[in-house]
Amino acid sequence: MLKPNLIFLLFIIVPMIEIYLLITVGNLIGIFPTIFLVIGMAATGVYLLRVQGLATVQNLRNSLTRGEEPTEPLLNGLLILLGGVLLLTPGFLTDFFALFCLVPFTRRALIRYLTRYFTQANYVTTSYTVHTNDNDTYQRQKPAVLEGQFKREDKND
Repeated sequence: MLKPNLIFLLFIIVPMIEIYLLITVGNLIGIFPTIFLVIGMAATGVYLLRVQGLATVQNLRNSLTRGEEPTEPLLNGLLILLGGVLLLTPGFLTDFFALFCLVPFTRRALIRYLTRYFTQANYVTTSYTVHTNDNDTYQRQKPAVLEGQFKREDKND
């Protein structure tokens, strides 16, 4: 989890890096090509955001209709939303991370990493309910009841 001090530092350091990169690229290729490059990257990201967002909503509906766990479509949606928010921040660094979140190949790799990380850290507990209008095609099953004991082990102890 991000600590408040780290979040504060990100709000200070990221804009400084963005300003440095904009000035450096502006000195190398000129001010107007730099502006067009930033606008072009944002336009490409907005296009990817729209296409990938619609596809993710459709995948989420399909997985819920089939009664599958919607973890991957939800993570896709979360990363697409994060990419969209990063696109609102002008600059090369945030646009790079936004495109990383919006390109399907890199997003799948990031989802695999996040799933592994949160599963190993015991942050993820999944539970979902499927609601359908067609009761004939969906057979209800009794949920399995598991009994057991657990012991909480904090890493700080």
